[in-house]
Amino acid sequence: MNILILGAGLMQKPAILSAKEAGFTVHVIDADDKAVAIPYADTFRKIDLKDKEGILAYAKELKASQGGLAAVFTAGTDFSASVSYVCEALGLPAHSHQAAINASVKTVMRRCFADKGVPSPAFIQVSKEDLCNDEPQSNNCHCEPQAKQSILNKVLSLMNFPLVVKPVDNMGARGCRMVRSEEEFLPAVEIAVKCSRTGYAIVEEYMEGPEFSIDALVYNGTFTVTGFAIRHIKYPPYFIEIGHTMPAEIDKKMHDELISVFALGAKALGLTCGAAKADIKYTSKGPMIGEIAGRLSGGYMSGWTYPYASDLNLTKQGILIAAGWEPEELIKRRQRVDYTPSQICRDAEKPYELYEVPCLRTSAERAWMSIPGKVKYIENIKDYSDRAVFDVLPRATVKLGSEVDFPRNNVEKCGNVIAVSHDREAAIAVAQDAVADVFITLEADNKRTEDFLAGAEQKDEKDFPPSAFGKLPPSLLAEINGTIPQNQKASDFIPKVFQTADYINIRDWNFNTIAETAEKFDILRPKHPELDAKRFWSALMRGGIQAAVYVSDTVEKLGGK
Repeated sequence: MNILILGAGLMQKPAILSAKEAGFTVHVIDADDKAVAIPYADTFRKIDLKDKEGILAYAKELKASQGGLAAVFTAGTDFSASVSYVCEALGLPAHSHQAAINASVKTVMRRCFADKGVPSPAFIQVSKEDLCNDEPQSNNCHCEPQAKQSILNKVLSLMNFPLVVKPVDNMGARGCRMVRSEEEFLPAVEIAVKCSRTGYAIVEEYMEGPEFSIDALVYNGTFTVTGFAIRHIKYPPYFIEIGHTMPAEIDKKMHDELISVFALGAKALGLTCGAAKADIKYTSKGPMIGEIAGRLSGGYMSGWTYPYASDLNLTKQGILIAAGWEPEELIKRRQRVDYTPSQICRDAEKPYELYEVPCLRTSAERAWMSIPGKVKYIENIKDYSDRAVFDVLPRATVKLGSEVDFPRNNVEKCGNVIAVSHDREAAIAVAQDAVADVFITLEADNKRTEDFLAGAEQKDEKDFPPSAFGKLPPSLLAEINGTIPQNQKASDFIPKVFQTADYINIRDWNFNTIAETAEKFDILRPKHPELDAKRFWSALMRGGIQAAVYVSDTVEKLGGK
C-alpha cells in the first residue's frame, strides 16, 4: 500500500513515521531535496508543492504501480488544496478541492463565514494593483499616495484601529502584523502582499481576547477535537507565539462554545473528510474565528504536544481517514461535547456530532528568541536533564555564522522546548527553565547588535523590538555608576534599583529575571574585562543575557573600549 505525503520537513516527520507504523510504503515530495525528514521515507521525489499538476502526475504513477495509492496526506504545510486536488481527481477520500480552497485563502474563508453567519472579523481585500500606478504588470510599480489614501479610507469606513494585516495565503504569521496607526498601514500592506503567493492581503478588525489553537478530525459526519491549546502571543505589532499550553484550562461553557463555533466554521467551509485546524479567540462577543485550515496544525502541536498529552497519535488517525479506513482508536476514546453555539449564532443548526479526545496530562511548548546579530556559537548554560523535558528543538537555520533577529513571525524563532507532566505548573516551569538555559553567543562588535542596543526602530515599528526588561527611566539610569571590576561577579554588583519591587520579578522573553541573568553571566564569563556599569546594565536591560555577554566580549575584543 502506497501513501503520498506532501512535504518532507520536520513538521511532516510525524506523518511519515505514522504512515510507516500503519504499514504504508511512504513516498514524499518536496521542493527541497535536502529536507530533514527525507531519510525517514521510502522514496523521495523533488516536486514543488505548488505544482498540483506535477503532483497529480506522480500520484497517477503511484496509483498504477504495485500496491496502488491508498492516500494523499499533508500536515503543517500550506498545501492542503494540492492534496484535495489530487484526491478529487483520483477518487480518494479528502475534503473537496473547493472546500480546501475555502480553508486556504483567507478572503474566501471570510466570505464563507459571512454567508453562514459564523462569527469572524470584518475584512477587506487589498491587492498589489490597488496600491500601484497604472502599470500593474511592472515589477517596479510604486505606491500612489491617492491609492493609499483611498484604500485606507475604505478600510476605516468599516473598522477602526487597531487593524490586522496578513497575506491571504500564508502560514507561520509571515507578513502578519497589527496596524495601530495610519503611518503603519501602508508598510504593513506592502509586506503582506509580498508574502502572498497570489499577491493579495487581507485587512481585518483586531479581535481582543485569549487565543486558542484547536485541531479536529472530520469523519462520517462527526467532528472530533484532537488538541485544544491556549496560545501565548506577545510582542506587538507582531503576533509571536512564544508557546502554547495544552490542554487549555477554561470553564465548560467557554470550552463548548469554542468547539461549537469551530465546527460551524468548518461546516461553512465544506470540510467533510479529514483534518481541520482553527485559530480562534474568545472575545467580549464570544468566540470569533481567526482562521480555519483543512489540515493538521504545525507548530509542534499535532505531531508533538497533543500526542504527548493524550497518548493518541492523531496524525495516524488522520492518515487512516485519508485511506478510507476507520479510525478505531479515535472512535473508541472520544467523548461527547455539548453543542453550545454562542449568542451570535445561537440559531445555527448543529453541524456535526461533536466529540473530543481529552488530554491525560499537560504539554507545555515554549520558544526561545535571539536579539539581532550573528551567531558565534550555541550552548546550554548548564546541563538540563529533567525527565519532563521531552524535546529541545533548535531551528535548522540557526547555526554558526547565521544571522539572527528578534522574530517578526513564527518561523524566525530560534527553537522550541516541550515539557510534559501530570502537574500543569511543573510542565510550564520545566519548559521555561529549559528555554532559559539555552544560550546563543553573538559575534562581538556587530553593527546590527549595536543598533539594537541603541534602541533603533523602524518608523512603522514603534517599540519593536522590545526591551528584555523594559526601558529604564533616565533618572534611574543616572544612578548607575562605576564599574564591574575585572573577573568579578556581576551578581555582586546588581544596582539597587533592580532589587526593588518594580524590577525584581520581571522576566525577559527567555524567562530569566535580572538577578538570574546576572548569575548566568557569571557562569558564562567568569573571566571578563573591567566593565562600565552603566553600559553593562543598560545592555542587560535591553537585550538580556545575550546583550550582557555581547558587551563583555566587545570590550574584550576592542581592548577595553
